[in-house]
Amino acid sequence: MYGWQPKECQYRWIPAHSLKLFVFPGHQILDLAGPLAAFDAVRKITERQFYSLDVLSHAGGMVLSNAGVPVGTQSADEAVPDTLIVVGGDLSSMMRPAEISSITTLAARTTRIASVCTGAFLLAETGLLDGRRATTHWRAAQRLQRRYPAVNVEVDRIFVVDGHIWTSAGITAGIDLALALIEADLGVEMAQEVARHLVVYHRRPGGQSQFSSISQMKPQSDRVRVALTFARSHLHEPLPIERLADAAHLSVRQFGRLFQKETGETPAKAVARLRVEVARTRLQNSSEPIEHVARAVGFTDPERMRRAFVNLYGLPPQAMRRVNNQ
Repeated sequence: MYGWQPKECQYRWIPAHSLKLFVFPGHQILDLAGPLAAFDAVRKITERQFYSLDVLSHAGGMVLSNAGVPVGTQSADEAVPDTLIVVGGDLSSMMRPAEISSITTLAARTTRIASVCTGAFLLAETGLLDGRRATTHWRAAQRLQRRYPAVNVEVDRIFVVDGHIWTSAGITAGIDLALALIEADLGVEMAQEVARHLVVYHRRPGGQSQFSSISQMKPQSDRVRVALTFARSHLHEPLPIERLADAAHLSVRQFGRLFQKETGETPAKAVARLRVEVARTRLQNSSEPIEHVARAVGFTDPERMRRAFVNLYGLPPQAMRRVNNQ
């Protein structure tokens, strides 16, 4: 029935991998359902129990999701997961002392820890992300960086792996995270087969952008807002950090630190993303040659724009234009 066929007895000796997902009142239902569907697909495809799946909460019992759908859970007290995934959702419910205590206890006896969307806030609250790279939903990235300055927040990533801790962006990115975990456990062929089963693209690269619009950023600092406004108005010109710092009336060092704290990005990355987003709009709405677009938005040559497109969208400008015109 399925294309993936394990060799005889290939995994028979491996005990079921205990994979637990942690929820709380107001959790985002798709953060839970997406990964669950991916891991359960392994069982459907192979007819073997590679993953032993359970949903945990602090006290167990029925827990209401953000959609008002109750989810049956087990108490986290005695759980010893091989992999623990913390889903996202309502921050106020997530940050209750009971939830923080549960995750702290679970993390001490878990080999691999992951989060989906704003679940990264709960990991950060326990100190698990201190000194580590992490990501979350792009709308929450600035808040995560401001609240937990010891975390290196990477706003433009689908998922980030730092040691035994995995974090992913929001909502459907939980499926990308699950596919990446499956690939790490069982190989790329299995991950591809699960993606086909789910009728989704075979795992967007972890480094691909979340497709957030930096042009909509609203940093708290007036000086960073001034610098972003200046950058948007002068994209066709060179925009080194010195020029942006001058627009903000700060030293280069002060500006670099403040900008990253407020936006979660370096000034250079932010400028590159602004240029790519403006270029994408022009490619969508005109037949203008790619070389002209590159120069108009400040790229010194089309190859630089091509690399920036691939980094942000996973596609070069020509392919992006074809996709948008279909």
